Amino acid sequence: MEAQLLKDYLASHHIQTVIQGEYLSGAAGELPALQFPVLWVLEDEDLERGKELIGYFFQNDKAAIPWVCPACGEHNEGQFHICWNCAKMK
Repeated sequence: MEAQLLKDYLASHHIQTVIQGEYLSGAAGELPALQFPVLWVLEDEDLERGKELIGYFFQNDKAAIPWVCPACGEHNEGQFHICWNCAKMK
């Protein structure tokens, strides 16, 4: 799930990615070595910016502060960057 969250986060910053091995966890116990999903940035020129954004994502995720949506006034938990009610970005 974390790989998909990061994929969506980077997409919101116009960085295209693909998740490799996202369905391998369903084969846990059947494979000789446990494989985890890997997030690949598609364009080389987006790699450094993607790394910065991922660092920012994890840094801010720990200090998540609840927020009120500026569009609809709904209260949202801090770990969410999109309003659950109207889908407006934080």
